[in-house]
Amino acid sequence: MSLRALLQRVKQSRVTVHGKTLAEIGHGLVILLGIGHGDGEEQARFLAEKIANLRIFEDEQGKSNLSILDVGGEALVVSQFTLYADTRKGRRPSFTDAALPENAAPLVERFTGLLGMQGIPTKMGEFGAHMLVEIHNDGPVTIWLEK
Repeated sequence: MSLRALLQRVKQSRVTVHGKTLAEIGHGLVILLGIGHGDGEEQARFLAEKIANLRIFEDEQGKSNLSILDVGGEALVVSQFTLYADTRKGRRPSFTDAALPENAAPLVERFTGLLGMQGIPTKMGEFGAHMLVEIHNDGPVTIWLEK
């Protein structure tokens, strides 16, 4: 499989569980992260480095020439197994390609740590929880990445 990340450039974002704010960021990226069977350290490292250096923020001329590192942005990582939805058959999505929670949870934490090691202040939602995710998409800019 391949690690999947849906990036959204945001002005701000917040994750709430049971009415309590768990994580909140300002200008930066929300990263919805899907872990598939067989994903591991190699995929996590590749995507963390790619995301840290991806030039999707505007410079003074309004061109996408700056990375999240260049603009001093923050990141919020939210585990999202539904990125592995298979809707080819029937009306109910299948999620059989998503990694089991006991395999996915440590890799979500590892990815979050690797992103932080790139120099990006990084927070995360709560794995497996029903989260309310507020996303104030900036642009909107939404990018799909896989490794």
